[in-house]
Amino acid sequence: MDFTGSNSTLWYLVIQFGLLGLMILVGNTLRRKIPLFRNTLLPTALIAGFLGLLVRQLDLLPFDKPFLEAITFHMTAIGFIALSLRIPTRSERHTSKSQMRDGINSGAFIVSNYLMQAAIGILLMIGLAATFLPDTFKAAGIILPLGFGQGPGQAYNISNTYQTGYGFIGGGTFGLAIATMGTLWACIGGILYLNARAKGKRKKISDEERAQMDLKSEPVAVAGEIPLTEAVDKFAIQIAFVFVIYFATYLLASGLTLLFKQNPGLDKSLTPLVWGFNFLIGSMLALLMRAVLDLLKRKKLMTRQYTNNHMLNRISGTAFDIMIFASICAIDIGDLSGLWVPFLLLTTVGGIVTMVYIHFMARILYPGYILEGTIAMYGMMTGTVSNAILLLREVDPTFQTPAANNLVIGSSTAIVMGFPMLLMIGLAPQSDLLLYVTLAACFVYGAILNIYLLRTRLFKRFKPMT
Repeated sequence: MDFTGSNSTLWYLVIQFGLLGLMILVGNTLRRKIPLFRNTLLPTALIAGFLGLLVRQLDLLPFDKPFLEAITFHMTAIGFIALSLRIPTRSERHTSKSQMRDGINSGAFIVSNYLMQAAIGILLMIGLAATFLPDTFKAAGIILPLGFGQGPGQAYNISNTYQTGYGFIGGGTFGLAIATMGTLWACIGGILYLNARAKGKRKKISDEERAQMDLKSEPVAVAGEIPLTEAVDKFAIQIAFVFVIYFATYLLASGLTLLFKQNPGLDKSLTPLVWGFNFLIGSMLALLMRAVLDLLKRKKLMTRQYTNNHMLNRISGTAFDIMIFASICAIDIGDLSGLWVPFLLLTTVGGIVTMVYIHFMARILYPGYILEGTIAMYGMMTGTVSNAILLLREVDPTFQTPAANNLVIGSSTAIVMGFPMLLMIGLAPQSDLLLYVTLAACFVYGAILNIYLLRTRLFKRFKPMT
């Protein structure tokens, strides 16, 4: 075998990951040294992504777009699998009744945000198609909640499906761009909101204090775990769990695809969703694996704990950082040539309405910690959970309010409550009729969730006088 540099296949991944690592290191240096980047809480991966996008567009470094797109796709699933394998800490298992209530309300709040963003996106695209841009791909409006509310991996997966299956020209880049703009709304919009509303409540803490808080909130190991090094390194075990589950995800998705092929209608509508939302399948399989390990331990068939939350968090954090970098670097500016108006309209209106809606609803749902609840939810509904935590730490560095807990419980609850949206995403691009059905479903389901969230206030208003 040829081990020299002329064997491009052998050195391909080394070159691509080497360039990726270089951009992240440079991006981290820029964030540390430039006050503007640091003060706006822009994540290192975001800065590195824009730097990579610049050098790729200028052909200064040989980034490979298919590699970047593949990394965006795979890192999404790997990150969610690692998160789902985590064993809930004692504080997560034994929350108070009020915290559990706020967490469940947050799940409904998250899904109502998705539905609101989807309805706005579809209406805007229908309006453009009926007026200035008759060739607008109207179903593209539903990509807004995917990019803003769920992140670049999901936005790219579905928008690329629309591109390959339904003729949405430039769809993959459109989804990545929506997600990137959402992260900017989270960082810059979140800081502007804090400056306008906090009025001295922002709390600065030193790096040493932050490190101590991190150690307390996330111990490196707990009693009963396997040793750090034995016959195999503990980190290798965590990697093995993640890869085995991702392989099982591939097998299950392939099996479902073969099943759907027996019915052409199901094949067209559900097969793209299976692969586009493979991270959900991976998360469910990871939860199943966690339950099996827990059962084996309770039955005394397994005496030690093999998963480690600290290392799994590092795997998920690394995967999401790589995903954010790759998603931005993979954007092709040329693909947006005919999509600038829809892109700017969707992200501008979506960002403003999301902020207004969260500002109004958070005052009702989180009366004891309005600012913390608002900024955490806004960060997640425009960017990622990482953006939400960064913003929350500006006003609640030690997580004394339930705002951080709401993100954890709310995200889990939203997976169940948000299941109907998977069907909407599959129906929307198939025909104008089904698009309007999807729009109506967004309004109806959104109204139901908002009535549920406002039930206490509505009950008091309409309670008969006695």
